[in-house]
Amino acid sequence: MQSLQTGPLPRICVIGYKGLTRIVHSVLPEYAGRADIEVIDEVFEQANLAARQRERDRRVDVFISAGANAAILKSTLSTPVAAIKVSGYDVLVALLKARQISERVGLVTYRDTGRELASVKALLKLQIDQLAYQTADEARDCFMSLAAAGHTVIVGSSVVVELAEQQGLHGILTYSATAVRLALDDALDLARVSRLEAARHERLNSVLQHLQEAVLATDEAGRITAVNPSMEQLLDCSAADALGKLLSSIAPPLSLKAVLESGKDEIGQVIEFNHQAFIANRIAIRERGGLAGAVLTLYDAKNIRQADTRLRVAARARKPVARYFFDQIAGTSPAFVRAKKLAQGYAATVSTVLLTGESGTGKELFAQAMHNASRRSGKPFVAINCAAFPEPLLESELFGYEEGAFTGSRKGGKAGLFEVAHTGTVFLDEIGDMPISLQTRLLRVLQEKEVVRLGSTDTIPVDVRIISATHQQLMTRVKLRQFREDLYYRLNILNLHLPALRDRAEDIPVLATLLLQAALLRLASPLRADTVIESIEPLLCRYAWPGNVRELENITERLAVFLSAYPDQSAIDHNELRMTLPELYDTGEDASDQTRILLTDQAIRDALAALKGNRHAAAQRLGISRTTLWRRLRAMA
Repeated sequence: MQSLQTGPLPRICVIGYKGLTRIVHSVLPEYAGRADIEVIDEVFEQANLAARQRERDRRVDVFISAGANAAILKSTLSTPVAAIKVSGYDVLVALLKARQISERVGLVTYRDTGRELASVKALLKLQIDQLAYQTADEARDCFMSLAAAGHTVIVGSSVVVELAEQQGLHGILTYSATAVRLALDDALDLARVSRLEAARHERLNSVLQHLQEAVLATDEAGRITAVNPSMEQLLDCSAADALGKLLSSIAPPLSLKAVLESGKDEIGQVIEFNHQAFIANRIAIRERGGLAGAVLTLYDAKNIRQADTRLRVAARARKPVARYFFDQIAGTSPAFVRAKKLAQGYAATVSTVLLTGESGTGKELFAQAMHNASRRSGKPFVAINCAAFPEPLLESELFGYEEGAFTGSRKGGKAGLFEVAHTGTVFLDEIGDMPISLQTRLLRVLQEKEVVRLGSTDTIPVDVRIISATHQQLMTRVKLRQFREDLYYRLNILNLHLPALRDRAEDIPVLATLLLQAALLRLASPLRADTVIESIEPLLCRYAWPGNVRELENITERLAVFLSAYPDQSAIDHNELRMTLPELYDTGEDASDQTRILLTDQAIRDALAALKGNRHAAAQRLGISRTTLWRRLRAMA
């Protein structure tokens, strides 16, 4: 039963020669309404020329041809070609017709000589001389050979039949109406598939045309098959001029030759083209298990950097988190242990905390650890340095603003940090430097648990815990009227003072070892941090550390860079070390005194001898802990 046709009819072009096309015309009425069929009487070069013209004009979905014609079209066209195939039955029928004329028949076939005919010659009572051809010239040669041998009846293709008729011989066509119908049915199936592929290609091409990235594709030979507008602009070449040409001839630096030869994708390569940096992806295209071409995609490196920045900013804004926990904060000195224990107790409460201490003592680390040990763990932790922003910007950061609140304000407004930190913790570092006008607004947040954005009169309820920090004496600033007294007492409900590094000398070697080891690992140095730190421990413990732990981090980083040039500790040049760490050596003593304070075995022996074996006193004189002295003595034993 004939199916209903929806949409445009399939466009089929049949290319053959006289005798074959006569059969085609005879069956065309059966396909009325199913396909738009054009029939052309041409063979070989002229047939190929006609087909290529129609393909360029996109006028045909499927071609139909036979024998050598079909082989030529398949090798030169990208449009599907359905072949009219001669069956054994067709040949047998043609031979039976020939027997009615003569018992001696010449048979000319395309490529195959039909060996199976040998078994039926006796049944047909025919003398059959068979030749095969592949080109037009070979077809004529085959015919002339059979005609010269005295054959008066020749069976074959349309070309052979016409040659026979021109020579006054009998020509019988091997093709049948059944073969033509089968080819037309195959063509309809191919047209349907071709239409689906064309629609898919159209959709993909539409996507390709709208991509911001520069994209092109090639076939397996490296000829350009697709190019989008961004790539056209980059190549300074239109798609019409680029299609069909070798990519290597248009833009050698973009060549896909390596991928086409190896079949291996090349992802994320940094290349320079037209004085621009790009990230290039070269990907092989595989169809039905074979390599069919490759795709090149170029991403502007500048756009990638900008996108990376936006992603990181968005991720940070989306979920501000605290990274440090109490078990990451090292120290065993009594002053530090007391501070840490007190902080752990404060973490269990919801009260406001004021952290005091010199710069670099780790106030933000303690604030993050308290947040992570509290019931607000997992909720936002938002930190801001009150000394780092001018007053108008600090106000908008803390409290947010409505759209149009000031020139340059973001469309739609912006939530302040108190809103962002809702249900979490706000850490206000350097609170002593907050302007008086903002102190009043902060006091309202503490008292009323609500904020008002700039440019708005609406109050927004917030649930935040506030931990503040300062290196200043806030009460002194209160007396100087530089800090509100009522705000001070609101902030100073729970107070935690962090000791300076010089007041926890026994922690210096431990911290220095941890920090140096991390720095050495980053630099892939084979040296051990603990042995290096032991050798300079007196220097470290005698230094006043005005920058506290932050300064210790800087010095150990500098020390690691210095040490990375040495294969082992014994090779270290201490004169060079003195130039690398001048602050540790700048004690007012001469060089010989500075050399003596290095923790050498002889220095330990001299100290013990001078103090008659008193290890406690020797450790104090050497400027090291008793644990370090005990460990060194065991190593010396």
